[in-house]
Amino acid sequence: MRCLLHSSAPSCNGICRNNRQPLTSFKTGFLLLGFSDERNLQILHAVLFLITYLLAIMGNLLIITIITLDQRLHSPMYYFLKQLSLLDLCFISVTVPQSIANSLMDNGFISFGQCVLQVFFFTALASSEVGILTVMSYDRYVAICQPLQYETIMDPHACKCAVIAVWMAGGISGLIHTGVNFSIPLCGKRIIHQFFCDIPQMLKLACSYEFINEIAVAAFTTSTAFVCLIAIVFSYIQIFSTVMRIPSADSRTKVFSTCLPHLFVVMFFLSAAGFEFLRLPSDSLSAMDLIFSIFYTVIPPTLNPLIYSLRNESMKAALKKVLSREEFSRRMVYANAIFNL
Repeated sequence: MRCLLHSSAPSCNGICRNNRQPLTSFKTGFLLLGFSDERNLQILHAVLFLITYLLAIMGNLLIITIITLDQRLHSPMYYFLKQLSLLDLCFISVTVPQSIANSLMDNGFISFGQCVLQVFFFTALASSEVGILTVMSYDRYVAICQPLQYETIMDPHACKCAVIAVWMAGGISGLIHTGVNFSIPLCGKRIIHQFFCDIPQMLKLACSYEFINEIAVAAFTTSTAFVCLIAIVFSYIQIFSTVMRIPSADSRTKVFSTCLPHLFVVMFFLSAAGFEFLRLPSDSLSAMDLIFSIFYTVIPPTLNPLIYSLRNESMKAALKKVLSREEFSRRMVYANAIFNL
């Protein structure tokens, strides 16, 4: 392993230890094994992650910009979509840049403080993403199944309160997971079989039976996510039942074009994350662990902009308008006028 190869380096000081004594001090940090010790594969991983990261950043920033600039998209559905893009922007920035830097520098060391921040923001943003996906499904349910009451139920104040509740719930979840996870005494080597500080993998470092509190917190979080999934499934059962009664084929197609992408995003994110967090952590590095971690950390923030923009006629029309030469010139004139004030 890389830590054995660099046991004399400062980055492994205090990490590579052969005894199984409890480690109560976190000052030395952890070692992230990542994907490979081969230098060529590390460079390949860094390049692929960098390309994916840039695509995710540009795609989500583009959605945020389009929804902000186009007045026709100032509705609850696109307001929640903008929040999802903001969450994806932050979510992928928690793990991928650190992994790219580690691969380029051939050094998987991560300090205690960095690991704490990574666990907090990762769990907080993941919980918030589940929450915003649930709110988006409820928005579609009200819009399709109760259209006459839509403006009353999904008024601007209610939408803002829902978003604030989602962000606050995510922050509380992150604080609880971080506090419980880093209060557990560690035994043995501080080696994490992942490219980021992943809680299921970190539980392998805990002394026997010392991680029962984190298991309880994870069980509560998983139960909450399962309740959200049930709410989403129930919403879409009602939506599809209503849609199938619509006589116009064009209307049905329009509804499906806005609902199916959201349903795909929900199922992809929750199934990958659920599979990874519900299975017991293995004693060795597994390719399956890395693959499923990529499925819920890297792929959703990258694909979400494509899924929501390619299947949504309003988004495509707004994108063409924003990228048009006339609109760009008008925006530049407006910006210059403000700058000269």
